[in-house]
Amino acid sequence: MVAKITVEEGEFAGWQTYDLHGTFDQTVGPFYFKPDPDGRMRCAFRAEGKHMNAGHRMHGGCLMTFADIALFQTAYQEMEGKSGVTVQLDSTFIDGARVGELVEATGEVVRAGGSLIFVRGQITTGDRTLMTFSGVIKKFTPRV
Repeated sequence: MVAKITVEEGEFAGWQTYDLHGTFDQTVGPFYFKPDPDGRMRCAFRAEGKHMNAGHRMHGGCLMTFADIALFQTAYQEMEGKSGVTVQLDSTFIDGARVGELVEATGEVVRAGGSLIFVRGQITTGDRTLMTFSGVIKKFTPRV
C-alpha cells in the first residue's frame, strides 16, 4: 500500500499526497487532495512548465492523468480498502491551463456496485472549466 503524506508547509499545507517515488505519478505530479466540507474529495496541483505543450497550454495527457487520479480520489470511500484499475476514462477538453494556475478537480460517484464504480467530474482553474470526465473503476482484491 502506498503511504499517504500530509503536507505541513507551503501552498498545500493540510492537503494530502502519496509517497510515489519512482512512479509516473511522481514525474507528472505532485497531485494533492483533501475533502471539502461536504465530504467530496477535491484534488489540486499548481501548473508548471513541465505540464505544458508546445502551444504553452496544459498538455491533454497531463489533464487525463490528473482526471485518472481524481477518479480514484472521488471513489476512495467506495473502494472499501481494495485495489482498482481504470477500465474506462472519457474526457471532453474545453480549455487549457497556463503556467502558474491552480488546477482543481471535483466529482461524484454516480453508481457503485460490487466490482464497478462509475464516476464523473470536472477539472477547473478559477471559474474556467478545463475538462469534464467520466470513468469506470474495476475494484479487486490484490493477490499476495
